[in-house]
Amino acid sequence: MSGVALVVLLTLLGLSTVQAEDPYHFFEWHVTYGTISPLGVPQQVILINNQFPGPEINCTSNNNIIVNVFNKLDEPFLLSWNGIQHRKNSWMDGMPGTNCPIMPGKNWTYHFQPKDQIGSFFYFPSIGMQKASGGMGMIRVHSRLLIPVPYTDPADEFNILAGEWYTKSHKVLARFLDSGRGIGRPAGVLINGKHGKDASGKDEPPMFTVEAGKTYRFRVCNIGIKNSLNFRIQKHALRLVEMEGSHVVQNMYDSLDLHIGQCFSVFVTADQQPGDYYILASTRFTKYKCDGSAIIRYAGSNTPPSKDLPPGPSGWAWSFNQWRSFRWNLTASAARPNPQGSYHYGQINITRTIRLRGGTGLVNGKRRYAINGVSHDNPVTPFKLSEYFGIADKEFKYNIIGDEPPTGKSPITIAPNVVNCTFRTFIEIILENPERSIHAYHIDGYAFFPVGKMGHGEWDPEKRRTYNLLDASSRHTVQVYPKSWSAIMLTFDNAGMWNLRTLVWDKQYLGQQLYFSVVSPARSLRDEYNIPENALLCGNVVKLPQPAPYT
Repeated sequence: MSGVALVVLLTLLGLSTVQAEDPYHFFEWHVTYGTISPLGVPQQVILINNQFPGPEINCTSNNNIIVNVFNKLDEPFLLSWNGIQHRKNSWMDGMPGTNCPIMPGKNWTYHFQPKDQIGSFFYFPSIGMQKASGGMGMIRVHSRLLIPVPYTDPADEFNILAGEWYTKSHKVLARFLDSGRGIGRPAGVLINGKHGKDASGKDEPPMFTVEAGKTYRFRVCNIGIKNSLNFRIQKHALRLVEMEGSHVVQNMYDSLDLHIGQCFSVFVTADQQPGDYYILASTRFTKYKCDGSAIIRYAGSNTPPSKDLPPGPSGWAWSFNQWRSFRWNLTASAARPNPQGSYHYGQINITRTIRLRGGTGLVNGKRRYAINGVSHDNPVTPFKLSEYFGIADKEFKYNIIGDEPPTGKSPITIAPNVVNCTFRTFIEIILENPERSIHAYHIDGYAFFPVGKMGHGEWDPEKRRTYNLLDASSRHTVQVYPKSWSAIMLTFDNAGMWNLRTLVWDKQYLGQQLYFSVVSPARSLRDEYNIPENALLCGNVVKLPQPAPYT
């Protein structure tokens, strides 16, 4: 990129070209359809720069990420950044409630920083059911060189993006849901876009090569749309070092459950007899079994992998107990020099408790999913734009759900679901799952502390006696087991419009989500950035005058 072009781009993005800033990484991504056959059936998928999965973002904490996205599909498109908090900058979150879509044939440039973050994350398409067709990739955020990490640098790092896979396109799946049908069972599990077996049932070539005696970091994310997975490597132990941006106590595991939207890093030492070994990812908590595989090869060896595969775990209790073994590393520094444990979340007074209960029912004869009786529907104008331009009262109503779920079997209402939260308050959120299948919930813009013990049944205040108020690992996604609850705590200190959603994507598509509106009363650049000069406008704000900027 020429110097003149760089100055022009930075000006459009409202950035200074004079003061010293954190380093920049520039990406130009072309989003297209393509045809691949990962499970032997040719199907249309979403590619980025002809890659499946998409390109990796490899950066360091606080780096400036510039991504110019060209939409060459025949439908609107947006990318969101799972786990990136976008401090003061929900303009870049890429959800339908915050951003206008990139229309076919158009492009738009994201600019964000993983501010005071480290860890393993991923990006994904956020509109409709597009996530079921690809368009996803890994985001690695490294610690700055001056910040110590609680481990020796590995010999190399490898990405694993795993998830169940459907052989029907996202458009077909969306039509099923719109007509009142379900999306059915997946056809398999993919690891980095591959199933592990070719059409004849033979192993695909090795995906990773290691050297005997060396230790490697595997960043693993569940990018699926429906199922929890169990991850394991044949005859190799997994040393857990990081979960969703937090350093954790480094326990050893034979396998790890990985719920939708969650990421972790494990260190694996090549300490076995040289040869090939299977990486396995298999569905959990389902009546059916789907799995995928890949191969690790020790350099210089051609010994095929043993067919004696390590079995995955069974039952809920195993997963419960493993989850309870995860602990924040209190003495390690993350993105900042101070130790993680210097933030004593358990000593902060709770100012508000919000109980959110999932639900399902028929509306006009078709299945919908809801939170506290409301099935979310996105309006024509994104909520963030409506707020910024001062027309929110004409576009939607705040707080149509209460802080307690409705009693009895009240009918489901389809409406925009936006909850006001007071800036910089410390809030307890209870997530209740009355269904017989597992859920995973995610909040954009924040990391939270999953303090609850994930108890069975409904939550009540006495359950606080069981909370972990010392070393729950800060993260952005939490699972809720069937007919159970999970409790999380967080400070709403990041002004913006932020999505809370189930990561079971057909249920999210059919309304099981909401937005938190967190407004700084100061309207100050100290708390939130101004709308970008290149912001896309749509809906009822297109012809409105620009509000006065924050100062």
